[in-house]
Amino acid sequence: MPVKRLICITSKGSAHAHACHGAMPGWDVCVVEHLAAARKVLSQQHYGVGLLLDSSDGADDAGIERFLHQHHHMRWVGVFDAHRLDQPALRELIAAHLFDFHTQPVDTLRLQHSLGHAHGMATMAARVAPHGGATRHSHIDGMSGAIARLRSHIDKIAAVDAPVLICGESGSGKELAAQEIHLQSQRASGPFIAINCAAMAPALIHSELFGHERGAFTGATRDKQGLLEAASGGSIFLDEIGDLPLDLQASLLRFLQERVIYRVGGTRTIAVDARVITATHVNLPQAVAEGRFREDLYYRLSVFPIRVPALRERKEDLPLLTDLIFNKFASERSPQLKGVSREALLAMARYDWPGNVRELINRVRRAMVLAEHRLIMPEDLDLPGVGQICPLGEGVGLGSSRLSAERVAIGESLARTGNNISRAARELGVSRMTLYRLMAKHEISV
Repeated sequence: MPVKRLICITSKGSAHAHACHGAMPGWDVCVVEHLAAARKVLSQQHYGVGLLLDSSDGADDAGIERFLHQHHHMRWVGVFDAHRLDQPALRELIAAHLFDFHTQPVDTLRLQHSLGHAHGMATMAARVAPHGGATRHSHIDGMSGAIARLRSHIDKIAAVDAPVLICGESGSGKELAAQEIHLQSQRASGPFIAINCAAMAPALIHSELFGHERGAFTGATRDKQGLLEAASGGSIFLDEIGDLPLDLQASLLRFLQERVIYRVGGTRTIAVDARVITATHVNLPQAVAEGRFREDLYYRLSVFPIRVPALRERKEDLPLLTDLIFNKFASERSPQLKGVSREALLAMARYDWPGNVRELINRVRRAMVLAEHRLIMPEDLDLPGVGQICPLGEGVGLGSSRLSAERVAIGESLARTGNNISRAARELGVSRMTLYRLMAKHEISV
């Protein structure tokens, strides 16, 4: 049976929380002491159920209401002092935002029954969300320091309506970063249109981007709206911008400066309100120096440059990413396959992943189909230069092998425990302070 997850907010600490809800086998309980800490946890992890142990006199009811409104997709159960129910504001808050409520002193069994019911309803809602409209979550999975920094940059950049240049290796997730910028911006309700400049024929890309008028060229039998025009009110993502022909670079620069376009064969200007997000895996300053890319366009596009880390720079995310891929493509796996072996995770940690996340997805999917054991083994992944893992890590030094295994073990444990430091430390057999030091050494953030 899967572990049920609960976040509990109380200003009186874990002992008070445990006294209220009692022993809860089968539950993973995360206790936080104020709303700010709860916001931080919920920004990084998914919880379907929350328990609010209120010990205030009502001074912060407005703040609690804002918090509950922000996290309305969760099922919340509240515990209050009985005299507080005489306050009209609290009664309105309970009616508007809570799944259930209890009064002090708490009947532990009744509270556990409420939490179980809330979990069941949250699970049911999650199952129908793809058809009924799910609450947006981050497209960027991972808990490494590199991904935490990327999310932080996106949070700041998304609020500012200016061009963004995303750099990173092929397959690292540049389009996902672009989607996240769009979804966190004020343009989230508008269109998001993605174009791969390298995949379009040079003769057609001008017409595709800017559109054309009827009769502009042979075959133009009707007016056509360009992709820039179609993105008005939203964002347009130009992938592999370094491959854009020089004449198109001049037209794009004119659009960025004037916010208007001309269709091919047209004589009138068309105002377009679209945010331009670009991406490239090439070194654009070098391309500028070699005359392959316009310097003025480069500076127009790179108002906010961000970099998506390569997978080899965030190997502590491998257990989490592998688990997500395994679950996403579960319908493709052989019936006897149950998961990924520790040996396979260690082999993955030794590999540098030149194809990044795209390569990881391909190798795991192939292994899920071809694996002949209950768990995916290293040989199923067919990683070049990485064979069966032995205790001393053949082919690499003992220190390097130990560090890789240590990093993977920590990341895997944190993923299993939902970033609960205390539970992960117990699972790994170390103290909480030792785990914090190890996380700092490997740049793993929670």
